[in-house]
Amino acid sequence: MSVKPIRLFGDPVLRTPAEPVRDFDKELRQLVKDLTDTMIDAPGAGLAAPQLGVGLRVFTYYVDDVLGHLVNPTLDLSDEEETGDEGCLSLPGLAFPTPRAVGAVAKGFNMHGEPITVEGTHLLARCVQHETDHLDGIIFIDRMDPEQRKAAMKAIREAEWFGDPVPQVKVSPHKTLGKAI
Repeated sequence: MSVKPIRLFGDPVLRTPAEPVRDFDKELRQLVKDLTDTMIDAPGAGLAAPQLGVGLRVFTYYVDDVLGHLVNPTLDLSDEEETGDEGCLSLPGLAFPTPRAVGAVAKGFNMHGEPITVEGTHLLARCVQHETDHLDGIIFIDRMDPEQRKAAMKAIREAEWFGDPVPQVKVSPHKTLGKAI
C-alpha cells in the first residue's frame, strides 16, 4: 500500500494548473497506485495528482463501487445543474452546498495510454467535475456564490488543520462529513 500525505488548502500546488501527461510509463502507473491507495485509505470519492503534490493531469475516483482513473481528461457537461453538499480531502471535515452540472462525459486515457470515456450523473458527474477542477487549479469553493464562499472561508480559517499544507498525521474519518470528493 502506498498511502501518501494529502496537501491541504493553502498549499500553492492546489492553485497551480497541472501539466498534461506525456509519458505513459512506470512512474505514471505508480502515481495512479499512490492516488488510488491514498483515496481509499482517506476515504474519498476522488483524488487528483496535485493533492499529492504532483502537477500532472491525473485523477482517481471511487463512486458507487466503481474504481477508476483518468489521465488528461476533458469534460462535456449537461446544461442541467444541481446544488449538493461537496467536500474535499484537501479541506478535511468540511462540506458546503456547491452547484454542478447533473451529467458529465469525461474523455481521456487510462494509465497505459488507451482512450477511455467515463459517463455519469449526480455523484459521479460531481466527482469528475471536482477532480478536473483540481487539475485546473480550481477548488470547489470557487464555484460557490460570494456569500456562501465567504462563510466557507471562515470555516476553513477556523479548522484545526488550517495553515498546515501537508498533514503529518492522517485526519481521522470520523471528522469528515461522509466521503470527501
